[in-house]
Amino acid sequence: MSLIFIFVDGIGMGSKSRFNPFTQHRWPFFEEVTNGQGMHNDAQPVLGEGFLYTSVDANLGIGGLPQSGTGQASLFSGQNASKLAGKHFGPFPHSATYTLLEEQSLFHQLIKAGKKPHFINAYPDRFFEHMQRRNRWTCTTLMASAAGQKLNGLQDVKNGDSLTAEITQEAWRNRLGLDVDRIEPEAAAERLLRAAERYDLVLYEYYLTDKAGHAMDMEMSQTVLGTLDRFLTELLRMKPDDTALLLCSDHGNLEDLSVKTHTRNPVPLIFHGSGLAPGRMPESITDVSGLILEWLAGKP
Repeated sequence: MSLIFIFVDGIGMGSKSRFNPFTQHRWPFFEEVTNGQGMHNDAQPVLGEGFLYTSVDANLGIGGLPQSGTGQASLFSGQNASKLAGKHFGPFPHSATYTLLEEQSLFHQLIKAGKKPHFINAYPDRFFEHMQRRNRWTCTTLMASAAGQKLNGLQDVKNGDSLTAEITQEAWRNRLGLDVDRIEPEAAAERLLRAAERYDLVLYEYYLTDKAGHAMDMEMSQTVLGTLDRFLTELLRMKPDDTALLLCSDHGNLEDLSVKTHTRNPVPLIFHGSGLAPGRMPESITDVSGLILEWLAGKP
């Protein structure tokens, strides 16, 4: 029994417009999890046996546009990092929020409860070199490393034990010139499901959605959403009944290509798995960690 947590950077619930790539195409995964409504701000929450689709707040009572550093720290700790920092901050963790990721994160709480978390993303050598030179961690790498996890590299990708940030390994092969094969999104989903057999929680981060939003590029957005949708559709189709799938974001962006910035739109929260009985409906990204801990606490 395990939970797969898909963190998708920079997707919100926007209006049905020509600037919203979620509503310019029918994406099978997002159609299924919304009961055919599609993902936009008019879609109604869906709560059923072992299933939840709703939107949650990413603004956290702070003015201005939500940012990745404080948004992700809030998502991965269950605490309001923006309030702690006194503002929205990103893309890297704010100094005032390091303790949330180094000592109080979802990974730390799971380990304390006797569970095994795993961050499945891999990074090329140039990432580690840059990180050591500038000492700049992302929220996910800081959380995983502080919890005693070895960050995955090239050999882990070649062994089929980890996933690259773009799912298909295409950028590693074509842009970085690394000796890895291109894989289909469905094969990547199978790799993640194999990992879920060994861990209680498997976290995967997909950031190209945020990158496409900042680029204000509809064609790029359709490409990254197409890859993501195939990946998620296969996960939903192939996951065992005792495995849960959860998806959430840190802030809006991709849903409104008319602006280059993030948005204040709510973000989607999708949960699919048996035994879901939340004490209350999640209201903000700070509720996500608690939902995960609550579900896993009920599993042997």
